[in-house]
Amino acid sequence: MLSANARREEIYHLAVTTGLASVEELSAKFEVTASTIRRDLALLNSQGRLARTYGGAMAMGAHPEASLRQRTGEAFEQKHAIARWAASVIQPGENILLDAGSTAGALAHELRGFGPLSVTTPGINTLQELADSEGIEVDCLGGRLRGVSQSFVGPLAEAALERMSFDRVFLGADAVTAEDGICEADHAQTRLKELMARRGRSVYVLADSSKLGLRPFHAWARLALPWTLVTDDGADPGQVQKFRDAGVQVEVAAVTPAASAG
Repeated sequence: MLSANARREEIYHLAVTTGLASVEELSAKFEVTASTIRRDLALLNSQGRLARTYGGAMAMGAHPEASLRQRTGEAFEQKHAIARWAASVIQPGENILLDAGSTAGALAHELRGFGPLSVTTPGINTLQELADSEGIEVDCLGGRLRGVSQSFVGPLAEAALERMSFDRVFLGADAVTAEDGICEADHAQTRLKELMARRGRSVYVLADSSKLGLRPFHAWARLALPWTLVTDDGADPGQVQKFRDAGVQVEVAAVTPAASAG
């Protein structure tokens, strides 16, 4: 059984990812009484992390996290333009790490048939894209599955990363700012992204223009320079300049009809 502190952290993460935590559901999930859950929610509320609601609580300023299926259809052409640019810098024989997420999945699609290549990923969509691609060796970072993002996170994935290194690391993002780095809905995701970045010789953040400068959640991954932001040509010039002023290299992919082909 989880400790009280660990249970409260799990309650908080559930509230962030689902938008609402029900006393009855949480009681059943953690196998504790409803009174225990109410005390947990009261403490999280006093800490300013959750807001009490009738029958449960919700994350303060909660911004619903879109599922991977929903995100795959958003900014389709922009994501494929970014993926094409990213694929163009990969060299045969390299060992690369692809993050989970829709843009990373678009990059995996671009790499089908590209080999020889070694790819490691925590993302189920990337595994599916490359599972039958001849010439590409695929390794999976296992761990706890986050259903909403279809990705593996947690200590098992982190332990595996400590024994690996990569020529290039490609990270996704729910949002990204020049000041604070990558913004995500879940602290386990940001922890994993920071570890991923430390294991790569070259690090790229793949983020379409709609994600620049936003702060939809409260979990952050800080990246040490140097790293490269890859975005699309719809990006606000002021936002792009903020990243360059912060010492981040920025590459802008042109969105063309060909970028959404395939």
